[in-house]
Amino acid sequence: MDNEILTNIETVNSHNNIGKIDPQNIKMYVKIIINALEDKKAENIQVIDIRHISAVADYFIIANGANTSQIQALSDNVEEKLAALGAFPKHIEGYHNANWILMDYLDILVHIFDKESRGFYDLERLWRDGTAVALSDF
Repeated sequence: MDNEILTNIETVNSHNNIGKIDPQNIKMYVKIIINALEDKKAENIQVIDIRHISAVADYFIIANGANTSQIQALSDNVEEKLAALGAFPKHIEGYHNANWILMDYLDILVHIFDKESRGFYDLERLWRDGTAVALSDF
């Protein structure tokens, strides 16, 4: 993790309640999730900003893996990196089947699919009124 992110994390942890994502630093958490997914070779990572169209969350992060083991490893790595910051998911669904794992961090929903399920559910199409955000913006 780069020094800027670590400095921001220390600031967040020293000024906020541990265990929740601070809305003022949400982009930092999105970046950490992207890095965690990239560390485990996630495919086709997409970020959708849904703040202006839904109260469900601020961001969807969507990715896919090649097989059950990789999909679970992607989920595990996201959970581990955020837990180190004191941020824990409200709920994780689909871990054992691993064709679609949903990680609910309240303001951020992480969707990790197998290729077939991602194509079938096509969240990018369903949430097309949201704004696709380039990974480099985080």
